[in-house]
Amino acid sequence: MIRVVVVDDQALIRAGTRAILESAEDIEVVGEAADGADAVAVCRERRPDVVLMDLRMPRVDGVTATAQLKKDPAPPLVLALTTFNDDQLMIDALTSGADGFLLKQLTPRELMSAIRAVNGGASVVNTELSRRILTRISGGDAASTAFPDAANRLHLLSEREREVLGQVGLGLDNAEIAERLHMSVSTVKTYVSRGLTKLRLDNRVQAALLANQLRLTTTDHTGRPRGT
Repeated sequence: MIRVVVVDDQALIRAGTRAILESAEDIEVVGEAADGADAVAVCRERRPDVVLMDLRMPRVDGVTATAQLKKDPAPPLVLALTTFNDDQLMIDALTSGADGFLLKQLTPRELMSAIRAVNGGASVVNTELSRRILTRISGGDAASTAFPDAANRLHLLSEREREVLGQVGLGLDNAEIAERLHMSVSTVKTYVSRGLTKLRLDNRVQAALLANQLRLTTTDHTGRPRGT
């Protein structure tokens, strides 16, 4: 069973989400919370696998609660949900350690699939939203502040891992990177996984933020540095 905590300041949404999730045979709702402070307390008591975290809440918001939970020795996976199509809010959620970002307009089937995916190790971010975030940070408005200690860990990457990271920063998926760099998709997955581990990042979007911060994305469509 996948143990889930539902966090939302609206009781009706919490009740509806619980009803949806409890219709699945492999998902169990083990707790609810109405704001970020309660979410941290409930999660530390109930030890869920996945937290559905609303971002805009009174008292303590979901971004702050996510950051607090991710400092725990064995933190839960966090899927951030919001009705607000706010790029900066998505960036804040992902840099705080959220393992995925979803808009609340998704269907019950999509919600359950996202929970299963993130529990299985995937980073869950809607493709359209991911590309929009990466387009924004490529312009430099978020790149200067994300992961200020990243340069101290960059030396841990091999040349090939750094090259793949740069392609992740361009918003490419594994198949696109494989085509550009003339690798197999499984090899790209290995390099991405190693890079995340070495840099102590939680997900692919964080890696893209980092790549843009360190200007590792200055490559043309062939994967070579521009101007070569």
